[in-house]
Amino acid sequence: MIRVLLAEDQHVIRGALAALLGLEADIEVVADVDSAAAAVDAARVYEPDVAVLDIDMPGTMDGLDAAAVLREKLPGCRVLMLTAYGKPGHLRRALGARVDGFVLKTAPPEELVGAVRKVAAGERVLDPSLALTAWDLAENPLTPREAEVLRLVASGAEATEIAQQVHLTAGTVRNYLTAIVTKLNARNRTDAVRIATEAGWI
Repeated sequence: MIRVLLAEDQHVIRGALAALLGLEADIEVVADVDSAAAAVDAARVYEPDVAVLDIDMPGTMDGLDAAAVLREKLPGCRVLMLTAYGKPGHLRRALGARVDGFVLKTAPPEELVGAVRKVAAGERVLDPSLALTAWDLAENPLTPREAEVLRLVASGAEATEIAQQVHLTAGTVRNYLTAIVTKLNARNRTDAVRIATEAGWI
C-alpha cells in the first residue's frame, strides 16, 4: 500500500485528488492539508511514502520550501510536485530541491496516478510537456534580497514600507529596485514583477 500525503490549498481540487487517489486499491491518502507548513507537520506524524505537494500555497512557505524540508527531515518520503504552471523558475527550484517528480494539474488522471506509483517505486517523473523547458532553464538573476524586495513590491508595498520590513533605508530599497529593473530588462517595477512572476523567480 502506497501511503500518500496530499497538500493543496484549493479545497475542491484537493477533494477531487483525494477521491481520485482513493479509488486505487494500492494507494491510501493518509492525510490531506491546505498549506505547505501543514504538510511538513502532517508528514512528521504520518510518515507517508509519497507527498504530493502543490507549489503555490498561501503562507510563508510554498510547496518547494516544504519539499526541501521533507528531503532533509524525512528522506524516506518521496516528493511529487503538482502545479498549474510549468514556470522555468519553479522547475529549476524543484530540480534543485531534488524532488522526485513534477506533474502539471492539467495532466490526465491516469498520469497523476501513474506518477505517484513511479515515484513510490524510486523512479523520477517529469511531465512530458516540461521536458523541453528543462533543457533551457534561465538562471534567476536576482539575489535572495532582491527577490524578497520584489515580492514585497508585488504585494503592493511602497519603498518606505519595504524599508521598514527588511530593515534597510528607503534609499537602499530604491537602489535595489533600480538594479532589479535593470537586471530583468524591465520597463518599470510592475513589469519587473510580471517578468519575475512568470519565470517563477518570486
